[in-house]
Amino acid sequence: MNYQASYSLSANQYMEVWVLQKNLVIVESPAKAKTIERFLGKNYKVTATIGHIRDLPKSSLGIDIDNDFKPNYITIRGKGPVIQELKAEAKKSKKVYLATDPDREGEAISWHLANVLGIDNDDKVRVEFREITKEAVLNAIKKPRTIDQNLVDAQQARRVLDRLVGYKISPLLWKKIKKGLSAGRVQSVAVKLICDREEEIKNFKPEEYWSIKAELKKDKETFTANFFGEYVDGKETKVDLKNKVDVDRVLDNLDLNKFYVDSIKKGTKRRNPYPPFTTSTLQQEASKKLGFTTKKTMMIAQQLYEGVNVIGEGSVGLITYIRTDSTRVSPEAIKNAEKFIKDRFGDEYFGGGKSYLNKSKKDAQDAHEGIRPTSIFREPDLIKDSLSTDQYKLYKLIWERFISSQMSQAIYDTLSANIRNNDFIFKASGSKMVFDGFLILYKNYDDDENESKMPNLEENDKLKVKKITPNQHFTQPPPRYTEASLIKTLEELGIGRPSTYAPTIATILSRDYVFLEKKQFIPTELGILVNDLLKDYFKDVINEEFTAKLEEELDEIAEGELSWVEVVKEFYENFSAILKRAEEEIEKIVIEDEVTDQICEKCGRNMVVKYGRYGKFLACPGYPECKNTKPILDELDIYCPKCNGKLVKRRSKKGRIFYGCGNYPDCDFVLWNEPVKEKCPRCGSMMVLKKNKKENHVVCINDECGYSQIKKI
Repeated sequence: MNYQASYSLSANQYMEVWVLQKNLVIVESPAKAKTIERFLGKNYKVTATIGHIRDLPKSSLGIDIDNDFKPNYITIRGKGPVIQELKAEAKKSKKVYLATDPDREGEAISWHLANVLGIDNDDKVRVEFREITKEAVLNAIKKPRTIDQNLVDAQQARRVLDRLVGYKISPLLWKKIKKGLSAGRVQSVAVKLICDREEEIKNFKPEEYWSIKAELKKDKETFTANFFGEYVDGKETKVDLKNKVDVDRVLDNLDLNKFYVDSIKKGTKRRNPYPPFTTSTLQQEASKKLGFTTKKTMMIAQQLYEGVNVIGEGSVGLITYIRTDSTRVSPEAIKNAEKFIKDRFGDEYFGGGKSYLNKSKKDAQDAHEGIRPTSIFREPDLIKDSLSTDQYKLYKLIWERFISSQMSQAIYDTLSANIRNNDFIFKASGSKMVFDGFLILYKNYDDDENESKMPNLEENDKLKVKKITPNQHFTQPPPRYTEASLIKTLEELGIGRPSTYAPTIATILSRDYVFLEKKQFIPTELGILVNDLLKDYFKDVINEEFTAKLEEELDEIAEGELSWVEVVKEFYENFSAILKRAEEEIEKIVIEDEVTDQICEKCGRNMVVKYGRYGKFLACPGYPECKNTKPILDELDIYCPKCNGKLVKRRSKKGRIFYGCGNYPDCDFVLWNEPVKEKCPRCGSMMVLKKNKKENHVVCINDECGYSQIKKI
């Protein structure tokens, strides 16, 4: 298109016009455009749409239900000038290339661009690359293809389904509960999971159980054996210790002089390296290791993907495409990893490209690779000066995870022993690392615990008893979801896709359905109320199995195996009937605010309890005339060392918990760590709790004292 020059031009003038025309490449983001333009050179102009250019209207449903659910796409507000500029650039270009992201969303953006620019469906204008490097970009430009209508249809089906659910259920929630609420296929399932877990915790009844530990010695080496059971008719039988009576029966029948090794088993244990990151495992690991929210992880990962100015190189993409549920990596990446690993660590540390290294789960969309560095030779510490602190942390995590995924297994010698006393059986086991393999580079928090020392036991060894300790325990309720565990559960259930997890979490927080406390999700009263209503009337919409099945059907649309219209039609026939019944049956629900005895100092009304993203707070019921709010003070039974007032638990504007004096602003004493009742045994000052994954440290706040005591969690 647009090659023609005026026939009145001379041959030389014609050639001059031809040379001046450039190829136009369209991407989504300016950062990506800047990086790609540097690779393509002067014959290409690269410009950005800055996200989507068309979408369904916000003011109406935007779907013609009676006409095969035809979407009514309109130009997104503010994108008119962008479209005009793209049209002008396309008109004077030799060829247009659509280089949006290599996924369904990116395919749909290219499809919208093609419609807006008048590009024919048969034109080969679509280029895609999964890493923004010079080689990947140049190779992609050489192999343009037509737009994949199946991928477009899959994205369109998701958009239509989400719009139908959101724009049909949300007004019902506004009418029956209050304005500003929303429902969605994935967000409502996420809220349901959190509410269901809270119900489990609330209804949990702890059960008593006991354990018996025996500290035993062979020569000078001590080890621990745990009670397992007893021999019944010559057979090894597990015995559960449910109460003290069970424990006393064992203790009363032990002969402390008759512990001996009844049998031993020696072996070798091999630990596989972790696979390269998928989107969800990256979000989970960044949450656990770096304390990043899913939103922050994806924002920084996007920066690393689109391009960072590296000293001596210019703008370059540092990692491959970040929205993927595959762990597959390219043969070239494995080859480069082999060279690096052998040069840095030695030949024995390379995993040899074994099959366990690069497996993807069964339903993974395997077009993408796992997330990896575009060049492993850009070691994190070598480019640290080109990165922000958070970019460096995330890049280092991705780089180390990928390199370690191509390394050898860790190898342990293992020993397990049955220790006998009369007819009672105690078991002990231990392992010793004989080759660290991938663990030389990449460890999780529990990796150090995989090695537990044991003496070199032999059968019939007689053992001395150092101590026998019975311990009472109670079963614990399931833990609340964190961002990492919620994402893991959604992924395991097949709900949502890599790109949906971060916005889903942001939505349920912004709607005040849940809030985070100590990095754990807790449903609000509003969240529970909405969830109960949806469970009663729209159980299919927020049913985990149903939502996962719908995700599978979207995958089948992308493969060309299902019609998107038929999938939407089947869903809507059932959904519309349920919606009609809900509108007729649900009564108006009035949420009564909890009235407190605290008086609003601005207008004299009794303040009420409200819920926000950071939990409960006090608000004046006279809103909007009176907008007074204040935090609910959670008093501790610990006194301020400065003025002897009670300490209270507070939240900062960013939601971080801290501890301050209840007499604020008259007293400005504040702590960021949780205070404990015990006074420092050395100087008598206040002590605070400092936590990590394995230990609690009780630390004196007096810097001159420096007292610290470790308490195991």
